[in-house]
Amino acid sequence: MLAGITREEFRALSELRYRIRHFLCEGDAAARAAGLEPQQYLLLLMVRGLPDDQEATIRTLAERLALKHHSVVELIDRLEAHGYVRRTRGHDDRRRVLVSLLPRGQRMLEEVACQRIDELRSSGRQLVRAIEQLLDGPQKPPSDSGAKTVAIDRRRGNRDHLLTK
Repeated sequence: MLAGITREEFRALSELRYRIRHFLCEGDAAARAAGLEPQQYLLLLMVRGLPDDQEATIRTLAERLALKHHSVVELIDRLEAHGYVRRTRGHDDRRRVLVSLLPRGQRMLEEVACQRIDELRSSGRQLVRAIEQLLDGPQKPPSDSGAKTVAIDRRRGNRDHLLTK
């Protein structure tokens, strides 16, 4: 199985992993510097960044954060206690809980998100390059369709001139 993976692909995969981890660690540090735990920042980001056709329900947020339902509830409890988010019940189904950002939460989110976007704009090309190397596959040396190749029959010492295509 390993025989099909080139050294360049391993390097590209390693570089991609490094760049992702670096970006995530820097994001955690930016969140902490703003007074948020990384998971709290991510929840605020998910609420603000949901596609238009999705509502910020506990279930949706849990799915997008890859967390358990009760973990998201605890995050929301803490964010609500700090005045960053508000919970409301659904109009049609009172069991559904919708989460929305309050102005204070919006300000906190923008503070961290601006830093994250700035970092991507300054060093994101390296991340993109690592992804492109994997998507493009192994690089083959360019072939010159008009180049002559000399084949030598070692038994006879004969040289046959062949054109490669």
